[in-house]
This record gives sequence, C-alpha cells and structure tokens, in this order.
Amino acid sequence: MLVAALVLQALPAQAQQPVRYDWFSYTGHDAGFAQPLPPDGYRNPVLAGFHPDPSVVRVGDRFYLVNSSFAYFPGIPVFESRDLVHWKQIGNAIDRPSQLHYDGLGVSRGVFAPDIAWHDGVFYVLNTFVDGGENFLVTASNPAGPWSDPAWLPGVDGIDPSLFFDHDGTAYLLYSGEPPGGSRYNGDRAIWMQHFDTATMKPTGPRRIVLHGPVEGIDHPIWYEGPHVYRRDGWYYLSCAEGGTSVQHSQIVLRSRSPWGPYRPNPHNPILTQRDLPAGRAAPIINAGHASLVEAPDGSWWSIFLASRAYDEVRFNTGRETFLLPVRWTDGWPSILPHGEVIPRVATGPAFMPRSTPQAPLSGNFTWRDDFSETTPGRAWMYLRTPTRPWVDLKTTPGWLAIQPLPEGLDSLHNPSFLARRQQHLSFDASTALRPPAQAGVDAGIAVFQGSTHWYFLGVRRVGEAWEVFLEKDGGKQPQVIARARVAPRGELKLQVSGDRGRYAFAYDADGKGWRWLQRGDDATILSTDVAGGFVGVVLGPYARVAKPAGNH
Repeated sequence: MLVAALVLQALPAQAQQPVRYDWFSYTGHDAGFAQPLPPDGYRNPVLAGFHPDPSVVRVGDRFYLVNSSFAYFPGIPVFESRDLVHWKQIGNAIDRPSQLHYDGLGVSRGVFAPDIAWHDGVFYVLNTFVDGGENFLVTASNPAGPWSDPAWLPGVDGIDPSLFFDHDGTAYLLYSGEPPGGSRYNGDRAIWMQHFDTATMKPTGPRRIVLHGPVEGIDHPIWYEGPHVYRRDGWYYLSCAEGGTSVQHSQIVLRSRSPWGPYRPNPHNPILTQRDLPAGRAAPIINAGHASLVEAPDGSWWSIFLASRAYDEVRFNTGRETFLLPVRWTDGWPSILPHGEVIPRVATGPAFMPRSTPQAPLSGNFTWRDDFSETTPGRAWMYLRTPTRPWVDLKTTPGWLAIQPLPEGLDSLHNPSFLARRQQHLSFDASTALRPPAQAGVDAGIAVFQGSTHWYFLGVRRVGEAWEVFLEKDGGKQPQVIARARVAPRGELKLQVSGDRGRYAFAYDADGKGWRWLQRGDDATILSTDVAGGFVGVVLGPYARVAKPAGNH
C-alpha cells in the first residue's frame, strides 16, 4: 500500500470541496497478448508498462527485482517471484517522504537504474538520484521494508552503481563514469570499480577502470552503463549495456580470472540486441538491453532486461518494460539472444515455473478495477513527486476516493493532485465514475500523462447551473481545450479513455444510457517517447485541480 501517513485523516477546511470517485477500471486488449499460451509458456514482457532498468537477485528459492521510477513516488518498486515469471510487488525502497526530496525535478529525473544485491542477511539497493543529489544506497533485512534512509556514496561521480560480493565476502562497487581527462565524444564512458566497506557503507581504496574504449565487436562504444559482475566456474564476468537506451541499445559481456581484470570481450558481442533487425518489421520489440543475470536454484541462468513494444517502427507509449529470456552458456560465454533473432512474445518458462498460471495484472490481457474499498491506495497507484501535503482520502466515505484539488497543474514541477497508474497495453480502455464538482473553480476527471508538456486531461467542470465535459491537450506547445460538451449529470458521471497505439478516443456517460464520444481518433503520438522525450511511459488516473482563471485553459 502507499504510505498511510500521506492519506487524509480528515479533510482540511478549504474553499474547494473534495472530488469523489466511485471506482476506476482499466482493461488491456493487445493483439500481441492474444497468442495462445502453452502450459509451459509465459508472456513477454513479464512486467508490462513503464518498468525500466530492471535488476534482479536470488535469495534462496525467491527472486527479487527492482525498477527505475524517476520522479514518481513511492520510488523503486520491489517485486518478489518464485519463478521469474509471476511477480508480486511487495514494497518500495523509497516509501517515506523524508528519504528523498523530489520537488522541482523533471518527470524523467530522480531515481535512475537501481541495483539490488544481497549478502549476509542484508538487502542493498543502490541508485543514482539525478538532479536531486548523488549516488546512494538503502538497506533492509526484509525486501518488503522498511528500508533505511539513503547512505550517500562519496566520490562516486557517475551513474548506475552496483555491488558485487565475491565468494569470500569481499564487496566491489561498480559504476559508469567519465574516463580520466573527460569524454572524448558524446557517450564516451568508462566502467569503474572500487572496494566497498559494508561496515561504513562507503567505497574504499583506489578506484580503477575495468572497461573503456573499443573492444572486439564494438568499434565506437557509447554509453557503457548498468554494469554488473558475476562469478561462474572461476571466471568473473563483466556485463553492461552499450549503445544508449534507444534503438541501438545492447548488452555486452567480458570475462577475466580476476575481478579487477583485465577483461576480454566475448567474441560474439553483443549478447542481446534488436538493433540488427529490419526497421520495417511488424509489431517490433526495440530498445533491448540493460540486462541483469541470475542463476536459479536448478542451475539454469536467466536474464531480466528492458525493451519496448513499438508501433510505427519506433514509437511506444508504454515506456520501457521488463522482459525475461534464458541465458545459454557456450564455451564459457553467456548468450541471451543469437544475432538476428527477435525477442519472443511467448517463450518456454523455467522448469520450476507453475504451469498454466496467469501473469495478470502485470502481463497479458486483463481487467483491473479499484472500488476504493481499502483505506490506503493500492500498490498500482503512484504520486507524481512526493506529496508535501495530504490530498487523498479513502477513510471518510468508505468505498470512495476523495481528492482534495490542488492548484498545481500537470505542467508543474511540484506535486499535483493526480493519482497515477501505468498504461500497460498498446490497446486499452480506462474509465471512472465520479461526482461532478458541486462548485465552480474545480476541474476533475482522468489525466493521461507522459510528461509535463505532453498529456491529456478529460475532465468536467461546473459552468453556471450546468456542467461541461472537456478534453484538454498539451502536445509540447500550449495546453488547449480541443473538445467540449454541455451535460446534465444524473448523479455520477462516467468518463472513459480508449487507446489504440497512436490514436486515443475520449467518451462520457452522463445519464446512464451509454458512452458518447467527445473525441475519437486523436493523434496521441505526442505521448510516445520519441516525441515527448525522457525515459518514462504513460500513466493515467484520477486528477483534480483548482481551475485556472477563465481564458487560461
């Protein structure tokens, strides 16, 4: 559940009354998820929607995974699984406002590329807090939490820190940073290594470069990042992403007899990519890389990595997602996917995976509904940045979500009164029922949000003695109302957003007689990463605001 301390015990006395939502429903119906699933199969992605930069560790017979969350709170979701396919979120490494301060950060800043490690009864999550601090780690004895306050890592002036524990307990810190003397070109990065002292929670001793510059198969490397070291059969394997996190993304591996190197590259690098496939292929999966390897209890090896399901060749609204593939070892080298092969949407699962078990609501086609019957928001919900004041109430009127509207808009660098969940499908329907604002000066409805300059707001407002349903859109220039209709709600008003790749439609039901379209087939490629930029995916959910003065909508 989200942090209970952020939920209103009693609504503060303010001019605007809270907006009440009865339920929120989300249904995905992707053609890519419609393929029949054999009893021993699973669907990719295993975490659909905005779940980038995965890192995984095994402790006993269980696996634990973390993802980037950037400027969303609670941050760094923690998932648990017994089979690498069926995941359940059990907590967040950043779940207290006191841990990190997100105010003023862009949506694609904040917590980047976490790494999760375990040693001697302690879980470690390392992270880079971009534009808000430096590199840090948090620890916990239970991955569900509580997690410690951040311990900052002095002298680590790069990104993507990770920990490797050798068989004798020696700890090594790795990260991606500029080479000595600075970068020679954009994306020129080195992988650094240093001893790490678990007693003081600080790096110690001299740091050394273990990877920099061209290697066999990579003549002009850019963005060596996301480094990990693994030990197998007396070899140390250094694996990292290369090529940037877009369509040139890949994963490479090198090995050495010493953790310090020298590391020699796999002659068949990269061990994972989709950049060598035809651009015009149907239903492409792109951006594959940032892999994390793990050995299962039965001795098999697996890779968790990010990729994106695209439309129009390179566009995707669902962000970078988490995929799973087996690792095959040949002549002492790991391979995730042979060159020229596409990432399968359906694959054979681990031998220890339960058969014919649904992956919903984290993968596949499903319907998810929140009737707001709990006293705190469920784990599917997120805030945009850390709330500094309470505006959510699920207690005063059981079965209803009450949102106290704030003046912060979706373009703000602060915390708007917007409760967000991920868009997990290229084709989906999301709907809600709410009581329209009783007084003028409040707008309420559903926000569909990619970034502070790329979003939709399907809302309702009081205009005189009537109500107006409106659709506001920001495509990177200036927010504009692109459709509106006068309505006379009979009790609850229903609103719906339907997406189909790069086209979205918006509807309402004011009288219980069925949906009426407000706007159909609108160009929603503004929500794609190649248009909006950044590293996040689309989120959507209930949103209420104190209305801007007339003429400023």
